[in-house]
Amino acid sequence: MTQGATAGYHAAMEKMNRDMAAETPSGDADRDFASIMAKHHQAAIDMARVELEHGRDPEMRKTAEEVIQKQQQEISQLRAWLTRQPAK
Repeated sequence: MTQGATAGYHAAMEKMNRDMAAETPSGDADRDFASIMAKHHQAAIDMARVELEHGRDPEMRKTAEEVIQKQQQEISQLRAWLTRQPAK
């Protein structure tokens, strides 16, 4: 069980690192922040899902559920902001 969780956490972090490294900076600090943070928040969601799959502690499972909810909201806000920005 622990190995599965560890592999899941590593996979989530590796995906985040790949996605962030593939990001081409726009030179606009606000746009880059929003884009990179959305990827960072997705990694938090992915790790929280690993916790829900493998974790047993009720407090940590509740925290994982809250992380998913909050991070999804923040990703939506960041993406909405990005879509409102004029193309450069």
